[in-house]
This record gives sequence, C-alpha cells and structure tokens, in this order.
Amino acid sequence: MTAQSAAAHRANIGVLMAALLAACVAFQLNASMLSPALTTIEHELNTDAAAVGLTQTAFFTSAALFSLFLPRLGDIIGRKKVLSGMLAVMTLGCVIAALAPNINVLFVGRVVQGVSGPVVPLCLIMLRVEVPEPKLYGTLMGVLTAINGGIAGIDALAGGYLAESFGFAAIFWVMAVVAAIATLLMVFLAPESTAGTKERMDWLGVVPLVISVGAALIALNEIGRLSDANWVLVAILVVVAAASFAIFWRVEERSGHPLVATHLLRRRATWALLLTTVLTMTGVFAVMNGLIPALAQDPSLGFGMGAGESAWWTLTPYAIAGLLMGPAAGWLAATVGYRKMLRIGMAGSVVAVCLMILLVGSDSRLLLLGLSILIGLTYAGTVNIILNGLGIVLSPKENPGFLPGLNAGAFNLGAGLSFAVIFAVKTALTPAGSSGSGVSGGYVGGLVAGLVFLALALATSFLIPRPVGAEAPSSSIGVASSAGADQ
Repeated sequence: MTAQSAAAHRANIGVLMAALLAACVAFQLNASMLSPALTTIEHELNTDAAAVGLTQTAFFTSAALFSLFLPRLGDIIGRKKVLSGMLAVMTLGCVIAALAPNINVLFVGRVVQGVSGPVVPLCLIMLRVEVPEPKLYGTLMGVLTAINGGIAGIDALAGGYLAESFGFAAIFWVMAVVAAIATLLMVFLAPESTAGTKERMDWLGVVPLVISVGAALIALNEIGRLSDANWVLVAILVVVAAASFAIFWRVEERSGHPLVATHLLRRRATWALLLTTVLTMTGVFAVMNGLIPALAQDPSLGFGMGAGESAWWTLTPYAIAGLLMGPAAGWLAATVGYRKMLRIGMAGSVVAVCLMILLVGSDSRLLLLGLSILIGLTYAGTVNIILNGLGIVLSPKENPGFLPGLNAGAFNLGAGLSFAVIFAVKTALTPAGSSGSGVSGGYVGGLVAGLVFLALALATSFLIPRPVGAEAPSSSIGVASSAGADQ
C-alpha cells in the first residue's frame, strides 16, 4: 500500500468512525439520559412511578426484540440501509415521546425508540468489514463499545439538568436532534456492506423467536415485582416462551434460509458466549445500577447522599473509567487474546464486587469512589467490551449478523434477570420494618448473589473458543491447536 493510498484509507476509516460514533451516542442517550428524569415525568404527566418504570421496561424489551433479527436483515439487504432506517425511526420515537400528553403516548414513543436496539452490534459489524487488521479493529471496537457503557456520565448529568430546567420533553428533543444528525451522517458518510451470499429473510423464524424472548423478558420483569408479582402470569409466560422456542427450532430445521441454522446454535462459540453474557450481566448490572446507588443514598447504612450526589460518586466515575479503558481493552484483546482479557476483566469484577461488601456500614467516600472506578475499569471498560467484540469475531462468515443479535438479546435478558434476582435476595434478607444494622443483610446478600453469578460467568468463559482470526499473530500461541475454535 502506497503512502497516498494508506492516507486515504485512514481518512475513510475516520469518516466511518464519525458516523458510527454518532449512531452509538444517539442510542446511548435513548438508553441512559432519561434515568434522572423519571420522577419529573411522574409529576408532569400526573402518573405513578410504576407506570413510568413500565415505559423504561418497554424501551429495553423493544430493543432486545429488534436486536434478534435486524442484524440479520442488514446482512441481506444492506447494513447501512438498515442502520439508517433504525436511526430515522429512533428520531420519530423521540419526537413522539417529546410531544407526549400522557403516559400512554410516552409508552408508544419508547417502544418506537427501541427499534434502535441493535445499533452497537451493527456498527461493530460494519467496522469489521472496513477494518480487518486485528489491533486497529480491537482499538476502534473499544471506542465504540465504551460509549455503550455511558458517555462519561455526561448523559445522565445532562438529563437531570434538562429535566429540572425545562421539563422532561427537553430531553427527548435533544435525543431527537442527535438521532437526526446521526441518521444524516450514516446516510452520507458510511459505506454499504452485506453478507457474502444473498438470501431471503426468514420471517417465519423471526415470529416465534421474538415471542419466545419477549415472553421470557416480560416474565423476568414480573418476577422483579416480588410480592406484587402475578405468579400465574409468570407461569403462563414461561410456558409460552418454551413452546415458542420449540416452534422456532422446528421452523429453523425445516427452513431453506433459516434466521439461525440450528447447527450454529449447537456451536460452543454460540451457547458458551451467550451463557457467559447472561451470567455476567445478572451478576453485575443491578449491583452497579441499583444496589450501590441505593447504598450511597441510604442514610442509616450508607452515605445519605442525594440522587445527584450519588451519581457523581458512583455512576459517573464508573462510566468515565469504562470510557477510558475501552480502547486499551480492545487493543489488548487483539494483542494478548480476547479470552485472556475477558478473564482478567471478570476476575477484577469479582474482586471489586467482593470488596463492595466493605461499603455496607462504611463512611469512606474514597472507598466508594475507588470501587466505582475499579468496576468501571474491569467490567464497563473490559468485560463489556470483550463480550460485545466476541459476538462479532465468533460469528460465522455465512451469517455474520446472527450472533451479535443474539448476544444483544443476552445482554438485555441478563439485565432483566439481574434486577429480578439481586433485589429479590436483598428484599428476602431485609426484615420487614427494619432499619440500621437490620438492613445490612439485604445489601450483603445482594452483593453475594452478584458474586455467585460472576463466578459462574468466569467459569463458563473458559468454554468460549478462541477467535484466532481476530487476534494478531504475536498472540497466537498454539494456533494449530485452536483450529477448531469455531466448533
């Protein structure tokens, strides 16, 4: 490659990264910017916290379901086309939500926004097509995926400011503007790409898969209500999920152009990665996004902070650490190995959550800050990056969109399961009407539950095969023995 062609290639990659970064930022704002404004929405729309929470559930459930098949549709009709369409629909959803006169319209707006669910997997696939060099791809993958862990906490802080100053609608207008800009950048700057072979979309397979995963997610959300849960509904949803998945399996075995060929689901590269993702998210998501902020705000056992102050000490340093670590983790994954970096990050996450037990009853804000940074470096900046990356590099060439889509669904499934399990344990171990030391068992129990799931995730990570082609030659010790990595 001549110096001139190399410079042109770098410029093209820079232009592509601008479009992909804009898309990832637009999605992340939809996912996190609204969190500080939930109480404001409750007051402005004259509703209750449960109804507002349901709109958040609707967004993440919608995001999970669309992630199951839109990456595959992109393989067939064009990833740029699908991603541009998703961003345009996201913009429409933001406008609907901004104009919402009541909670029902806001619910609709959030469902429409959820069409953007597979933005990050699609961006990573498009990047992989244009950047085959392992170390450069790993670094740029880390940049894109780190955005998915939070925009250095600015998204949540900006959401709180806008809600307090101008009302919740201002947040959605900002989201709409960013989404519209991202749509234009994608249309005019990104190149088109498809899978090597053109096939028809397997819509007959999409329907039972979406029903199965949707029923499972709704069941998990219902379980998270604990004593208020409708257990008959949960049982019905579990049966529906199982039956729908059985139908999906039969459809895929008989289809000439399956959404997911069943032999791909049997691969260790598929089920081991998905299981590791679900277990990891179950162990860490509710701990960092629910339990630790709650402890920081607890006046008896925690630090008695307000919501905004607790974010400064927990979620903001966590997001900043993840954002700074992401590019390095991606580069190291391609240099020393994806699996090695995954296990290092997981081991660090286990240590961080274990040390968090010391926060219960503590008054050390420096310890709270230090552990928030540590989990940001190990989980948000390493494990989250590598799990997303493995979904790309372990996906088969004949169906590159299937594993990233399923992995995105696994992230959402694990997040829902995390809140259901971690807070169920916390509630079960907190005596009714207790205060002070009586509450400590709940926090400790929740953290121990998170540790158990993280330890299981670390164990299952050893089952994930090595993505030989995605790692630089310098890291290929025993490559010959890894020839079956995709099996």
